[in-house]
Amino acid sequence: METKNLADLYRLAALRWSDIEAGLAEGFPQAPRSGGPDRHSCWLSTIDPDGGPHLTALGMLWAEGTFWFETGPRTRKARNLTRDPRCALSVATREFDLVVQGTATRVTDPETVARMALLWARDWPCRVDESGTALTAEFSAPSAGPPPWHVYRVTASSATAVSTVEPGGATRWFFDRA
Repeated sequence: METKNLADLYRLAALRWSDIEAGLAEGFPQAPRSGGPDRHSCWLSTIDPDGGPHLTALGMLWAEGTFWFETGPRTRKARNLTRDPRCALSVATREFDLVVQGTATRVTDPETVARMALLWARDWPCRVDESGTALTAEFSAPSAGPPPWHVYRVTASSATAVSTVEPGGATRWFFDRA
């Protein structure tokens, strides 16, 4: 992993990726009044067919060293990712703001889908559907479309974090995922 300190100008030390991962592992509640001044929103940007950006809020998980999300196959984000898997996501936490660039891949391995379903089920009563490769529940966010909901894993190529607490700092990491 290559690290670039973006706060040299202010003589601030580079942030450590291990600290960012630890902060993500602590969680970033997304329900109203559960974090930050009110909550922590995650945003996903995909590429529309005309090359323009499509930005949407969604629930993200941090697990197994990466971000995960779910969505219906007919949503714009799913259609965009089928055509072009490049994406960016962001989340603001109490300690840092984070932007991750990379690719999102649909996960169809039943064991992996089941592991992620158990994690989501802590806050949302979802379960694996009959196919074993997607999720279902009585409800989800309106932007997810109707079930089944496919699971996606984000593979990061880079990440940028800006510290929101003293002493401050800003760092960009480039990941070698070959």
